[in-house]
Amino acid sequence: MRVVELNNIEREEGQIFYLRKYACDAVLEFPTSQETTHILFSIETSPFGQKTIELTFTQPINYPLIPVKKALMEYIFTEELEGRLPC
Repeated sequence: MRVVELNNIEREEGQIFYLRKYACDAVLEFPTSQETTHILFSIETSPFGQKTIELTFTQPINYPLIPVKKALMEYIFTEELEGRLPC
């Protein structure tokens, strides 16, 4: 299982500068198929600089949830570090 890409990334405007909320379509590649699912996620930065990612699926997926969440969180964290997410 791997994350291919995140499409249609939209940032929700908010008044809190250390909390950023996003909505997007995640393209996931499973051993037997490829699936696109809509997700919501937020990135919160603590006062010490540690980033916490919260992830929500808007529709059910037909695969175990723990490995999907882990792969998506790693992918989102990498995208954040490399500056590819909208500010």
